Amino acid sequence: MHLPWRPRGGAWSAAVPVVLALAGVLFVASGRTAQGTDLQASRTTGLSGLIVAEQLQASRLAATERSLADRVAALTARVGAGEQAVATLQAQAESLGSLAGLDPVSGPAVVVTLNDAPRPTAGRTPPGNPTPDDLVVHQQDVQAVVNALWAGGARGMSIMDDRVVATTAVRCVGNTLLLDGIVYSPPYVVTAIGDPSRLQLALDESTDVQIYREYVAAFGLGYAVTTPGSTTLPGYRGPLELSSAVAAP
Repeated sequence: MHLPWRPRGGAWSAAVPVVLALAGVLFVASGRTAQGTDLQASRTTGLSGLIVAEQLQASRLAATERSLADRVAALTARVGAGEQAVATLQAQAESLGSLAGLDPVSGPAVVVTLNDAPRPTAGRTPPGNPTPDDLVVHQQDVQAVVNALWAGGARGMSIMDDRVVATTAVRCVGNTLLLDGIVYSPPYVVTAIGDPSRLQLALDESTDVQIYREYVAAFGLGYAVTTPGSTTLPGYRGPLELSSAVAAP
């Protein structure tokens, strides 16, 4: 009877030892690589540690960012306060500059002109037998006009087109006027910016100006008041010396 072919058991039996030997080699290699530990557990532990380290680093960076943001905010606030302080000081400086006469000033004006009396001609004696000093404008005469105009509310003033400030000193040398180191000869012109009515009234009510006007009437000294309308006085550009006599309030 013919039977179908089937593999012989002898060939498989011969291969079994080889397979077992290879499996043993793999087990030994795995044991040496893992060094007695669980390979899968090692990978999990390493990944968890990396995550924790990254989280700590992220926390440190976030804290640093918050600290820097706080410093930026503080510096910004300081800069803002500094800018406000600078703006305030600038406004104060501008206001003081105007009050001190360092800035130009414009407005209606009153102009007062003072002049020496005409020189007597040879052989003729002026009425009242005046002395030479009676016929010239003196320091106190110019100062009387200046003081009266300040009292009348002048917002700015000039003498001989030279701006009058708190340190301006009015001095006479002989029959000349010394003003901020410059010598002027008569007639002397004083210009004041302000309400013309108030300025004129202040001149009329000044006792010292009234005394000068008595000499005007007696000996012919010059005294004239005009209102030229809107006028601009330049700002003071000379040196400021606090030791000088005060001519302005």
